[in-house]
Amino acid sequence: MASHTSGIFGSTFAAHEPRPPVHGAVLTWKADREPARFSSTSLTEAARRFREPVIVVESDDGGIGVGFGGALSTDGAGLRVAGVLPAIFPEHLGDRSFCEVHGCRFPYVVGEMANGIATARMVVAAHKAGFLGFFGAAGLPPARIEAALDEIEAGVAGSKNPHTWGANLIHSPHEPDLEMAVVELFLRRNVRRVSASAYMDLTPMIVRYAATGLVERAGRIVRRNRVFAKISRPEVAARFLTPMPATILDGLVRAGQLTADEARLAAKIPVATDVTVEADSGGHTDNQALPCVFPAVKQLAQQLAKKHDVAALTGEPVRVGAAGGLGTPDAVAAAFAMGAAYVLTGSVNQSAVESGLSERGRKLLTGVRLGDVTMAPAADMFEMGVKVQVLKKGSMFANRAHKLYDLYKTCASLESIPPAEKKRLEQDILRATVEDAWAATKAFFAKRDPSQIEKADADPKHKMALVFRSYLGQASKWAIAGDEGRALDFQVWSGPAMGSFNAWVEGSFLEPMEARNVAQIGWNMLEGAAVVTRAAQLRAHGAAVGDDAFVFAPRPLALGA
Repeated sequence: MASHTSGIFGSTFAAHEPRPPVHGAVLTWKADREPARFSSTSLTEAARRFREPVIVVESDDGGIGVGFGGALSTDGAGLRVAGVLPAIFPEHLGDRSFCEVHGCRFPYVVGEMANGIATARMVVAAHKAGFLGFFGAAGLPPARIEAALDEIEAGVAGSKNPHTWGANLIHSPHEPDLEMAVVELFLRRNVRRVSASAYMDLTPMIVRYAATGLVERAGRIVRRNRVFAKISRPEVAARFLTPMPATILDGLVRAGQLTADEARLAAKIPVATDVTVEADSGGHTDNQALPCVFPAVKQLAQQLAKKHDVAALTGEPVRVGAAGGLGTPDAVAAAFAMGAAYVLTGSVNQSAVESGLSERGRKLLTGVRLGDVTMAPAADMFEMGVKVQVLKKGSMFANRAHKLYDLYKTCASLESIPPAEKKRLEQDILRATVEDAWAATKAFFAKRDPSQIEKADADPKHKMALVFRSYLGQASKWAIAGDEGRALDFQVWSGPAMGSFNAWVEGSFLEPMEARNVAQIGWNMLEGAAVVTRAAQLRAHGAAVGDDAFVFAPRPLALGA
């Protein structure tokens, strides 16, 4: 039986049979410098010429091909037109308002990686590449953050949009004073964008940042500061997409941290202008599948934006971006196809030369495959049982972190740990006696947050948690510093995107660790996403596009900012 296909005229016909005549005006195409092409190889080449308009044409026997240049007419001469596809530019894959509002060329975010792994150098490199970069401020004291802000400001000085960057603000449930100190630093230093992560609910700190500087001009509310809410659950997204709570605003006004006018305007609009839907990622993650969670959050965002009339109040939409699992151009193209206003990459940038991770840690990442990551207890929310996704290949961290959590759940105090377990704990994990480990932990919190010591003195369980959290927190710092004596304890945050990225770049110029930089990673992701998008368009128009059309091999690019 002959294979059948459906053309633009709605009829179904055998591919080898002549097309029936069509009456009336039909748009046709005549070639000039290049003839129409119908082969699979030609269609693959057409997908790579995405910056040019392409005419999808249909031959009399039903074949679908492509043409470039030429002329369109309705005189009946030439090949019938099945579609006209305009040029694609990586700059336009996302929501146009994203780049306009945030002053970047591409709808692409280099995400924050905690403890300064997303370095000031990385943020500056992202800025120069035309991306929006966020400094990894989480886990750092204000003095370290301020030094990074100095470096970023110096690196972007003189650029067209010197504020096109941001920093991370992580929810710190055990250290609210630190969270507030970071907010105050950002406000004092005029940091215009923060990526808010690990929030389950709104806090006075994030509300204060979002509401500070609000003014009304020409009947619209204008923001000075912008919040990117990184979330993985619709119910958390809803908190960032509804008007700021009056109870929090009133408290901030009473404390002199907001003016009455700022609070009045804040009560009308949501905290976030951009919501980043984080799927299966490195670090804090709910291991969500992006095709499941993204549509749910996007639909919710549209409903809440309409309900609260956000566009009329602010003159711009609420944008929903995608993150987590984005390690190849295919994944980036899929995110944009779902309607992502922008994409955010994380794990893949951790192996870049601008990363704050040690050379040994970055080398470990270059060997990651899809199954080389696992979940482990998180340092910042240890007692709550929250987990982070980390590298398991080449490190014992995940196993040892799970052991600590098991001891925490089953023992009432450090002193009640069974002798055999205590011996293994001291030899293999703490590498110190329990008493010495507590002394070091106590010295740390004496400088950072003395109230934790008071709580530990009154609660043996909390004392145990602080000691165990000390190991978890130091494990990431050992990976950053490249501490050879602690190599098996490296905590390297990574998701499956790292494995897919390594498979994609294998054999290319991006395979060597030394060649990986955020500009080339991002540009190749976007360039490849445009190729995949064009190939999908051609296939949707009935062209017999082969699998090769969806493959983009990394190559050195110079797109510039």
